Amino acid sequence: MSETQVQTRPSHVLEDPSAKGVARVYSTALLDAVSGDKQAELLEEFTSFHDEVLLKSAGFEQLLVSGLTSYDEKVGLIERVVKPRASQIFTNFLLVLARHDRLELLPLILEESWAEHEKRAGKSRVQIRSAVSLSEEQLGRIKNRLQDALSSEPILMPSVDQELLGGLVIQVGDTVYDGSLRTRLKVLQQRLRERYLNEIQSGRDRFSSPEGN
Repeated sequence: MSETQVQTRPSHVLEDPSAKGVARVYSTALLDAVSGDKQAELLEEFTSFHDEVLLKSAGFEQLLVSGLTSYDEKVGLIERVVKPRASQIFTNFLLVLARHDRLELLPLILEESWAEHEKRAGKSRVQIRSAVSLSEEQLGRIKNRLQDALSSEPILMPSVDQELLGGLVIQVGDTVYDGSLRTRLKVLQQRLRERYLNEIQSGRDRFSSPEGN
């Protein structure tokens, strides 16, 4: 089958808010299938499959997630290509995803699996966006402050976002702490606007009164 004949599901499948919830269910089930000391090893195998097979073999990935590939064909691919090189638990995991038509969620499931594993180990991923790259010293100070504020060990994941102008945006789970200069300027602008409108309204009220008070 030529590459032009293969149609995968649209990328927005992974952007569907419900997809993350489904991925979290499968990630939890995957980790629960092995003992705690084996979870990191299983996730390393999962990561290797994603990075070395799916990302580097677009044709294979398309066949695996395509709606044009039947369930039996997907099982055949997994049995021939993956099973001889993978653990039984990971092979069975892929077969379960194929049976429920969820193979397109593999990237999300991998992400959620690592996040859940870190959570169980008492760690939390912390996304840090800044206008410029932060030094190791700066990251160290941020980590120390977060360590005092959080009940888990922070794993810092810094990135640069030049639109911020300055300051930081820190995200822990679904909670966002926005201390960026861009946001502070917007807040200041909004407050000045509200103050200006209040003064105008106050003036109107004063001049509309016969006493002028």
